[in-house]
Amino acid sequence: MSCQEEQLVKTICDLYEKISNLESLKPSQDVNILFTQLVATCIPPNPNIDVTKMCESVQEIRQKLIKICGVAEGYLEHHFSSILTSFQDNPLNHLNIFPYYNNYLKLGKLEFDLLTQSLNGFVPKNIAFIGSGPLPLTSIVLASFHLKDTIFHNFDIDPSANSLASLLVSSDQDISQRMFFHTVDIMDVTESLKSFDVVFLAALVGMDKVEKVKVIEHLHKYMAPGAVLMLRSANGPRGFLYPIVEPCDLQGFEVLSVYHPIDDVINSVVVSKKLGNVGGISCLLKPCNCSKIHAIMNKNMMMIEEFGAMEEQFS
Repeated sequence: MSCQEEQLVKTICDLYEKISNLESLKPSQDVNILFTQLVATCIPPNPNIDVTKMCESVQEIRQKLIKICGVAEGYLEHHFSSILTSFQDNPLNHLNIFPYYNNYLKLGKLEFDLLTQSLNGFVPKNIAFIGSGPLPLTSIVLASFHLKDTIFHNFDIDPSANSLASLLVSSDQDISQRMFFHTVDIMDVTESLKSFDVVFLAALVGMDKVEKVKVIEHLHKYMAPGAVLMLRSANGPRGFLYPIVEPCDLQGFEVLSVYHPIDDVINSVVVSKKLGNVGGISCLLKPCNCSKIHAIMNKNMMMIEEFGAMEEQFS
């Protein structure tokens, strides 16, 4: 381990100890300060640091930290969703009070752009978002600014999260007619998954590799052939905050691209389609004929990896 890696791990482990000793992970001054420090430590892009290959003791801390971050994120979203629903007018007009709203705007634009590139002009009619939570900002941003005729079905296992989320959008005449909430474990959702052109899987649905792969296998079993699966992942030190999804985890899917932001948007995005050509939208997906491309798009401030089979004439 290099000196840089040692210092990074030491800083993160010290913050983990402080965070794990907090009485509560609900929003407070102490919680906000420590998580701000944690994100600031992990966010500088450093793809040369592979957190999955660090020693067992660091891996244990990483897994615990991801779960802690998930709990804290849930509390934060619940807190702000409750505040937003207290507004007498349309709560969606006040989303900017959420401290990470601009990050969701950026992420939503990135995900819409890569969907547009992958679907070759096809506009998805029905989208599922799994793990939408009490503040379903991805669905709201996409429905409000990018996919204005698309129906969104949000799935979450927590009834209180769905109750708040439903109340949040209820005052918006347009969004409330195109957004639905389902309280269910996604592992119990089967045949209805075939009706979605695109399925989003939130970063914290499946907080470790085994759980994540189980969910992916379930989606593969029931999604329509050719449908797009979009997953949130992480790269480099950001893997201390969110689970990392590798292309090899997506058995039965063709990985179209992996986007690694290098700005303050933390999550990477993996775009894939379920293999098969039975109806659906598979024929509309943009082909990828590059073996592996690394680039930096300054406009969107993100690193890109595209995966696909190299055609013979380029071999």
